[in-house]
Amino acid sequence: MNILQALFFPPEQPGGVSSMVPYIQERFNRMGWNMELFSLPKRIRGKGQGKVVFDTFDASAYEGTPIVDKYLQTYLDYVWWTSMRIKKKYDLIHAHHPIAALVMKQLFPDTPVLLTIHSSYERELILNGRIAPDGAEQQFLTAIYGELETKMDRILTVSDSFRSYLAPHMRDASAIHVIPNGFDEKRFKPIHHENEVPQLITVCRLVPAKGLDILLHACALLKRRGYTFVLHIIGDGPMRKELEQLAIELDLYDEIIFYGYMLHPEEFMPFFDIFVLPSRAEAFGSVFAEAALCWLALVGTDVGGIAEQIENEVNGLLVTPEDPEALSAALEKLVSDPTYRYNMARAAWSKAKNVYSLQRVISQLKDIYKLYRTEGAES
Repeated sequence: MNILQALFFPPEQPGGVSSMVPYIQERFNRMGWNMELFSLPKRIRGKGQGKVVFDTFDASAYEGTPIVDKYLQTYLDYVWWTSMRIKKKYDLIHAHHPIAALVMKQLFPDTPVLLTIHSSYERELILNGRIAPDGAEQQFLTAIYGELETKMDRILTVSDSFRSYLAPHMRDASAIHVIPNGFDEKRFKPIHHENEVPQLITVCRLVPAKGLDILLHACALLKRRGYTFVLHIIGDGPMRKELEQLAIELDLYDEIIFYGYMLHPEEFMPFFDIFVLPSRAEAFGSVFAEAALCWLALVGTDVGGIAEQIENEVNGLLVTPEDPEALSAALEKLVSDPTYRYNMARAAWSKAKNVYSLQRVISQLKDIYKLYRTEGAES
């Protein structure tokens, strides 16, 4: 079979798609399947011309806002780049972004196109304060789900909770197939170590949706109770200066290290003790599984895919979002008791190894891909 994995931007950033799709390609190619990656270079801006027409709603009714106009222009840019670069036929296209999926179906209507929806752009924009709830931008972005349901040969997503999120925007969300993300264990090399001072780490974009303001307030409470620790923040984003200033105001600057963007944080994580990320929403939360595979104890919020990965006090700790007191209490349990921390970390590793293996994803995708195999295609 000749399969194209159609991404949005190149797989350079940490996260679900970048942490998985290139490794899926490697495994399938090793099995003798021909799989290629395709994406839109970040330098492509304003090249596409024309008008975007959807079958299920009138996109022009939402034009005039920066988010919608940029989305439509990016769609046209993807059409321009794809038309220029792809000159061969594929047996199947598996897209990992709505724009990639709809463009591929527009340009190759006779080719089966599958889409994995990895996250919610509109929910991220709302949580990050960039659009208002129920405004034109959210209405446009949620209308896209109905277009996808009409156009795609199959839709997949990464968690049961995210399928439930999609349900109000589709006729039959039960048809969405859930395949949780999987990770190549060879990338993760846990290290036996004992840190005299507990080392906390978080890895994310520095945006409001990730709840790092809550984390800093929780750490301030932890410090006031007399606990010593270091918090390592890996990632960059528009909130960095604000978070640095908040650390100073909370008398935490000596306890926090801001690293900025890092391409392979999994190479760094095994040296730490506790992974914590109090997200306000998360479709899956790949970084939790990655941290678990590095033998870190997990602390997360009871939202989305995080709650599907963590069973509270079994393989990690779950707290309600927006609650610094609860988060601080959870961190205190792990900081104050090395044995408890060790047991949580090993339980997290065991579940991640058994449930979130890349081989499981390969097997599930292979079964789906075979449904679209044409006569004579490789198996």
